[in-house]
Amino acid sequence: RGRPIGRPPHVDHRRMITVLLFGRLSDLAGWREQAIEPVPLTLSALKDQLARRWPRLGDALACPGVQAAIDKAVVRGDPRLAAGAEVAFMPPMSGG
Repeated sequence: RGRPIGRPPHVDHRRMITVLLFGRLSDLAGWREQAIEPVPLTLSALKDQLARRWPRLGDALACPGVQAAIDKAVVRGDPRLAAGAEVAFMPPMSGG
């Protein structure tokens, strides 16, 4: 009976991506994980979409040193995104 625990009803994972935020980025946005639908074509399009909805997060994502990973692999440039992908944004690391 009912739906499986932890699964929201009517979510089609083939038409969305999951965005994960870590550290300060999560604090600025007020969330750690968010499903984004429809899937933006590229990483830069995703950043633009996030910036429109959460301006403080958009400012932080534009800072040097912020890294992005797609499906747990750190990426550079502006790769294309595929439905079902997990995109993580990590703030600059400090230390020495």
